[in-house]
Amino acid sequence: MKDPKELLPHRDPFLFVDELTEVSKDKITCKRIYTDAEFFFKGHFPEYPVVPGVILVESMAQCGGAGIKELGILNDDALFFLATIEKAKFRKQVVPGDEVRFEIENVRISPKLLKQKGKAYVVDEVAAEAEWLCIVGTK
Repeated sequence: MKDPKELLPHRDPFLFVDELTEVSKDKITCKRIYTDAEFFFKGHFPEYPVVPGVILVESMAQCGGAGIKELGILNDDALFFLATIEKAKFRKQVVPGDEVRFEIENVRISPKLLKQKGKAYVVDEVAAEAEWLCIVGTK
């Protein structure tokens, strides 16, 4: 599988996918290890750093977008812009050093819209889950 940097336009400090581990039309799985060097830990509860929920949702969306690009379903120049986030739930805090596994399900793929849902796991415990819709555009 390709490096996420080949699939996504995001770069440090806003690239939140380390590796794609499984990609099929039905399921996309990625992983990310959040280190204590992440930019958001300086200001997000510095005495007790936790990954912000919005970053977990963004990470899931990036994982889903990278998987779609890896599959080659849409044009190579396709970009995905978050349009809605629904049913977001945060169940476990993610802290520096945690390896997070993202499991994404493709709900609907069209040339103009991408609907996905996913879960973020620390070991086998759900840390976050959400559904989102992206508008498909180009540069």
